[in-house]
Amino acid sequence: MKVVRTDQFERNYTQLSKITQKKVDQKLKLLALNLKHPGIRAKKIKGTNDIWEGRVDRFYRFTFQIEKDKIILRRVGTHDILKKG
Repeated sequence: MKVVRTDQFERNYTQLSKITQKKVDQKLKLLALNLKHPGIRAKKIKGTNDIWEGRVDRFYRFTFQIEKDKIILRRVGTHDILKKG
């Protein structure tokens, strides 16, 4: 699947440490290959119709939507981003 980064995702991403950015990059590669990869732990966010969350590590998450053959990355950061979608 094609992965598309929103402007908001890019802003969030640039605020992460280089180490965390590398972790994000690794997880996004897995996501593009297999949405159900166990290392991502992707699941729908409760109370939304089409927004998903994926796990970067113990502290960081990213949110995304799936549209046809695209994965649209919305946000990345600590658990607080889940409240913002």
